Amino acid sequence: MSDLDRNYVSPFGRAATRVDAATVDAGLRAYMLRIYNYMTIGLAITGAAALGVYKFAVTSDAADAVRSATGAAYRVAEGQFLTSFGYAMFASPLKWAFILAPLVMVFAISFGINRLKPATAQLLFWAFSALMGISLSSIFLVYTHTSIVRVFFITAASFGALSLYGYTTKRDMTAMGSFLMMGLIGIIIASLVNLFVASSMLQFIVSVVGVLVFAGLTAWDTQRLKNEYIYGYASEGGEVAERAAISGALSLYLNFINLFTLLLQLLGQKE
Repeated sequence: MSDLDRNYVSPFGRAATRVDAATVDAGLRAYMLRIYNYMTIGLAITGAAALGVYKFAVTSDAADAVRSATGAAYRVAEGQFLTSFGYAMFASPLKWAFILAPLVMVFAISFGINRLKPATAQLLFWAFSALMGISLSSIFLVYTHTSIVRVFFITAASFGALSLYGYTTKRDMTAMGSFLMMGLIGIIIASLVNLFVASSMLQFIVSVVGVLVFAGLTAWDTQRLKNEYIYGYASEGGEVAERAAISGALSLYLNFINLFTLLLQLLGQKE
C-alpha cells in the first residue's frame, strides 16, 4: 500500500499526506477483513446446511428408507438409503426449487443491494448461503467424503493464493475483467447445452475452462474491491461501505463455490 502516498487523492481534493495514506491503508485492511469474514461465515453456513441436509436425507437402516412402488428401498450407496426427507430433497420435483432458489436470490441481492439496510443485506446473504448449502448437499451422495474434504482444502489454498495476488499485484487487471466475463458466459451456455447432450468430454472442457475463469475472477475481484475502497468508499464509509463489503463478500463467495464444485468434478472420487 506504499503507492497510496503517490496515487491516492484525499476526499478533500488534495494530494494525500502520509497521515491520509495511513488512514486509508488502515481502513482498507479493516474493509477487506470484513469482506473475508462475511465470506467465511457464508461458507461455514453453506457447509453446515449441506451436511445437515445430507445427514437427514440418508439412513443406514433399510427399514427407515423410503420405498419405491415395487417396495424396494432407495439405495444411494453401499449401506446407505434415502429417507422420506431425502427422497423429497433429491428425487422429487421439490429438488428443482432448491436448485433454482439460490440463483433467484443472488440476483435479488445483487440488484437490490443499494436499497437494502446493511442488516437486511446480511440476513439475505446468510439465507442465500444456507440455500446454496441445501443445493450442494447432493455432492455427499456422489463423491466420497474424503475427496470432498481434500478438494475443499485445495480450493481454499488456491483461492487464498489467487486473492493475495489480486491484492498485492501492481498490474492493472481491469481489461482482464471483460475477457473473464465473456468466458463466464461461454461456460454458462456450454453447461446448458450439456444438460441436453450429456457429453462427458464437454463437461471436462467446461470444468477445466471454468477453473481458469474463476481463478482469474478471484484475483480480478480482489483487486476491484481494493480499488473501489481506495477511490470511493474510503471517503464515504457508514452504510455505503458496509453494503459494499457484503456485496464484495458475495462476489468472492461465488468464486470460491464455483472453484470448489469445478475442482470437485475434476478431482473428486465418486462413491
